[in-house]
Amino acid sequence: MKRTADFPCHPPPVVGFADCYTGGFVDAFHTHERAQLSIFLAGSVTVNTQDESFVLGPGQGMWLPAQIMHQATCRTDLVFQVVYVDPSFTGADLPPCKMFDVSSLMRGLVDEIIAMTFNFAMDDRMSAIARLLMEEINRAPRIADKLLFPTDLRLRRVCEAIIAQPGDCHDIDYWAREAGMARRTFTRLFQQEMGMGFATWRRRVRVVEAAARLATGQSIAEVAFDLGYDNAGSFSTMFHRTFGAVPSTLRASASQTSRS
Repeated sequence: MKRTADFPCHPPPVVGFADCYTGGFVDAFHTHERAQLSIFLAGSVTVNTQDESFVLGPGQGMWLPAQIMHQATCRTDLVFQVVYVDPSFTGADLPPCKMFDVSSLMRGLVDEIIAMTFNFAMDDRMSAIARLLMEEINRAPRIADKLLFPTDLRLRRVCEAIIAQPGDCHDIDYWAREAGMARRTFTRLFQQEMGMGFATWRRRVRVVEAAARLATGQSIAEVAFDLGYDNAGSFSTMFHRTFGAVPSTLRASASQTSRS
């Protein structure tokens, strides 16, 4: 198994390895001198930056530019691949933090990079593979399954608590008190900072959480009740409004990914 600590003193511009973490592991906030591409093969993970939170499952990837402060929390046992890219190699047109579905071409390119030892020569072939990988990252459609954090520290504390326990059913008056605000002030400031009402944002937290749980194989009924829905039908309706697909479609897609 290759790890960052195994890197030589002067690695080539693009290097990668495969790894796995156990469920519950938290990789605390840190940065890398290189940009990082992570491809998740099995399991589910939450990746937080200072401004956003992403929930990823099998078949999805995450691009993090160099020097971006981030944290990863393994929601289940996690199998993944990582490619580190020197900023001088990436060019200026690659996106900021980005979550996307991984194409078969991208998987193949990453496999080629990981198959090389850390001290390989960056010859014409490897340079072409790495540049094509960068193009694939750039063109991959961004998935909108991210949750923004407010800048107000009182609201952020509330949002972090809800993300940690998305099935919590406390009402808005409770959370306003937790933030030390009157209800009216809380709702006005939340709308101003997040561009949506508190109830709408919390529903989005729940469906994003649901997507991650369904991707790990949990049943629709189990996910619905865990996230505070009275029945699977109301959960399915809300899921469809958000993602444009019913939960069973996601479970089928996740099963196919795990078999491939």
